[in-house]
Amino acid sequence: MLRFTENMETTTSRTQGYILVTMLLCAIHKTATTDTFDTAEEKDVSLHQIDNFYDSVMEAATELSVPHHDRHGPYFDVSASKNVTALVGKTAQLNCRVHNLGNKTVSWIRHRDIHLLTTGRFTYTSDLRFQSVHNPQTEDWTLQIRYPQKRDSGVYECQVSTTPPIGHSMYLSIVEPITTIIGGPDLYVNKGSTVNLTCIVRHLPEPPPGMQWTHNNVEINYDSPRGGVSVITEKGEITTSYLLIQRAKSPDSGKYTCLPSNANPFTVTVHVLNGEYPAAMQQGGKLKVADPCTVLLLALLVINLAR
Repeated sequence: MLRFTENMETTTSRTQGYILVTMLLCAIHKTATTDTFDTAEEKDVSLHQIDNFYDSVMEAATELSVPHHDRHGPYFDVSASKNVTALVGKTAQLNCRVHNLGNKTVSWIRHRDIHLLTTGRFTYTSDLRFQSVHNPQTEDWTLQIRYPQKRDSGVYECQVSTTPPIGHSMYLSIVEPITTIIGGPDLYVNKGSTVNLTCIVRHLPEPPPGMQWTHNNVEINYDSPRGGVSVITEKGEITTSYLLIQRAKSPDSGKYTCLPSNANPFTVTVHVLNGEYPAAMQQGGKLKVADPCTVLLLALLVINLAR
């Protein structure tokens, strides 16, 4: 009787700790998603760090919630049940692997509104985008979300109907890829200088398989007789592609489009100048405006002449 009581107290303590950790991490992530960052890059880095922290702590909490001496009952394989990042509009899947399930049932719960989504292979929500997928030959229970939107981001829990229930939580991030070219929509360069177009692609679950550049809607040929045109692409969590055009000429003016294979394109207009408009020149991907003092002196001169 004493051992039973001790086991009950240990299980209760672990369960309470699990719940407190979940609540704490949810609060941290909610704080991080508010507009308290100076730049989008700072927010991306912060959310990424918190998601990794969330994943690590939840893995540890799940390990605590199922004692090693009790492995004859159901327990989660946290290495196969991780956070997921998916694209807006493309089916997202959260996987939950449960060993030794026996005759217990797996359910999926959305933490945002404590909503029961599925139990077993049955759906318990009017939102038919949600579906539980299970292959009897595996131990995986997958929550499938079709046509996901940003509002679907949040914590989802895979729960097993033990007594008391055990659960493993994952964070789903639904993102929309963003493509930009630094300094757009108009870039001005002097004839004979080097054009450097920098295309940045953010919020992709994986780097784009291909990065294409076009000039006036025609794919750029890097081996053309013109020569001096090259591209450098660095793939990662943020993919950057540099289009370099040496010895700029008037025919190089026009619309340049960066086309990632799995994100939206972005277009800028390049103006190759023959010495005109020297105050608007490309420098380091940004527009260089003439010295403010010079502008002020010119304005005063115009006003004086107008009198």
